[in-house]
Amino acid sequence: MDKNVGDVLAGLSPAALTLALARSAIKMQHSRAWRVDKSNAVHDLVICLTGSARYELDGVEQSLAPGMAMLIPAGSRFVGESLSDELYTGVAQHFTLTLFGSVDLIGQMNLRPVAAFRQWEGISAMVAHYRDMAPLSMTTLAQHHLFMVILLAYIESAFLGWKEGAGGALDSPDQLSVQIMLVAARIAADPLSAAALEKALGSVPFNGDYFRRAFRARIGLTPQKFQERKRMEMAMNLLSSGRKVKEVAAMVGIADPYYFSRLFKKHLGASPSCYRLDSRDGPDEVYVDDPEILVID
Repeated sequence: MDKNVGDVLAGLSPAALTLALARSAIKMQHSRAWRVDKSNAVHDLVICLTGSARYELDGVEQSLAPGMAMLIPAGSRFVGESLSDELYTGVAQHFTLTLFGSVDLIGQMNLRPVAAFRQWEGISAMVAHYRDMAPLSMTTLAQHHLFMVILLAYIESAFLGWKEGAGGALDSPDQLSVQIMLVAARIAADPLSAAALEKALGSVPFNGDYFRRAFRARIGLTPQKFQERKRMEMAMNLLSSGRKVKEVAAMVGIADPYYFSRLFKKHLGASPSCYRLDSRDGPDEVYVDDPEILVID
């Protein structure tokens, strides 16, 4: 399975993942005398801002210091105590993260229980803001969005690999969902390669027609159309840097700029010219009566 979780998650649309905050955020502020001994029915992400603490998670000792986060999986017993004279502060958030509405995504991963954020300098301000903004007895839309950013940063720092047999038995709907996620990631990682598409589809342990139908049901596009869309998203970024339409069309593997323009508008809802920088000083572009189509010498 793919080892880079960032690449896998980048291949998913936001609608593929559902984050639910099971309760209001816990604003940790503990003295040296603090102790805890409990378990939770859902996952719990604990992030340290100041001070330090020691935990025993499923019988294994873990230490937490500023810039570090600990994931307590659903159902895991943990015992914790503050270690420092300085206040042990931070935030703990109970949550679930499901793929396509049914698969526990966290449960498919091997994660370091405790990990230091790779970009703590930027993340620390978000965590502090998340702690400060959280109401005491409810969750808000802003919390959901901000916690998703924090959670993904932890996952990218803690990810070790996908669990063997992730998704369960071959006839399990969870296995199908996990395979769709991985194929979408492989297509998104190399959208210009027809061989990459065929290799990704050839790697799944399901009938090809059945898998394509399931892929479309969950992603909204067939694997081929999904690859097409990822090409257009790549083209959008190239256009925004000021490159000419004809040049970008060729870069994403489409020889006919007229066809490219129609395809671009079909997927992204606007003509390629809308994504170009204002500095259109090249002499080789001429707009015709239809503003959505470019004649390119």
